[in-house]
Amino acid sequence: MLPDRGTSVVRFAEWFKRRGAGTRGDRAADEPHRAPEGALAVPAPADTGRREPAGAVPWGIRVAAEVVWRLLVIAAGVWVVARILGSLRLIVLAFVASLLISALLQPTVARLHRHRVPKGLATVLTALGGFVLLGLVGWFVVWQVMSNVGELSDRLQDGTDDLKRWLADGPFHVTESQIDDATEMLRDGIGSSRQRLTDVGIHGVTILVELLTGALLALFSTLFLLYDGPRIWAWSLRWVPASARPGLAGAGVHAWRTLTGYVHGTVAVAFIDALCIGLGIFVLGVPLALPLAVVVFLGAFVPLVGAVVSGALAVVVALVTQGVFSALLVLVIVLGVQQLEGHILQPFILGRAVRVHPMGIIFSVAAGGLIAGIGGAVVAVPLVAVLNTVIGELKHSAGAGEHPAPDRVAPGR
Repeated sequence: MLPDRGTSVVRFAEWFKRRGAGTRGDRAADEPHRAPEGALAVPAPADTGRREPAGAVPWGIRVAAEVVWRLLVIAAGVWVVARILGSLRLIVLAFVASLLISALLQPTVARLHRHRVPKGLATVLTALGGFVLLGLVGWFVVWQVMSNVGELSDRLQDGTDDLKRWLADGPFHVTESQIDDATEMLRDGIGSSRQRLTDVGIHGVTILVELLTGALLALFSTLFLLYDGPRIWAWSLRWVPASARPGLAGAGVHAWRTLTGYVHGTVAVAFIDALCIGLGIFVLGVPLALPLAVVVFLGAFVPLVGAVVSGALAVVVALVTQGVFSALLVLVIVLGVQQLEGHILQPFILGRAVRVHPMGIIFSVAAGGLIAGIGGAVVAVPLVAVLNTVIGELKHSAGAGEHPAPDRVAPGR
């Protein structure tokens, strides 16, 4: 059957129309774009082959720059916080001291409260008893030193003469003229520093006033912490976002356990050190044995540095009062006690409470001493131990939140 002529004509017209549209499209693609009549012609940017400046920087340098500026921001924040704490040094040290004292005395308050003593009365009795005991120890040390200063001066002169003879006749073969020159230089140095010593004495009055103020602040802070510590902690958590409160509350509990273990362990180690060294120098007949034992006890609260300083003081006293042989014996006793402390006492007593590397202890003590003097050196290690515990617990809680345990093993189910 032949196709209809009208249908063929229509199909041919549609084919011709499509053919013309395709031809015009190809021609438009081949011809450059022309601006409309009267429009301002803008030349197309020339392709120079150059990349953006940021794209020319290697990837490793980009990453290093990102890390460096973030570290600089963190360092600036730490510096600002350190400056603020340094300006408020008296208040900060008083509060930290009250925390340490509260960690030491809180078990006594709890024990009295369990024996039906009102908590307020137990707090007052414990805090006042602790501060009175501390004051009596200080008074005893000063009394012993002042009562033995005459005898110590005589023994110091005799010991100096013995030391001169030992230097002249001993293995060093120091001549008498060299000893006299060294003595004269020492006297000249003391004479030239007399005005400086006077200024230090005047400045010491200001330090004494600051110490009394800090002691009062520490006393009142200790009373409130012993009596109302849980409520103070709950009030502090209100300043934290609600989503972070559970993790921070758990970290606070572990931090308090760390602080309590550190204080109790340090007191035990300090008592053993003072007892051993005190008995040793007492048997050797070194004067001021009890005050030196107290100094050893207090020096144990500054890790590593305090033991060295207090032991060196005991050796010097033995040297100028008893001679070289007694000083060597005291040195052997001090070194033996320090070895006992470092290898037996601290790992067993403080090992679980303070998980800080010795290098971290050294740098924390140095930083605390630079920022706040002796007080900063004393509180540096417990602060680092507490921060270490808090950071570890927060990381643990964050990891538990990201990977929750299944319901069948959750506690309490």
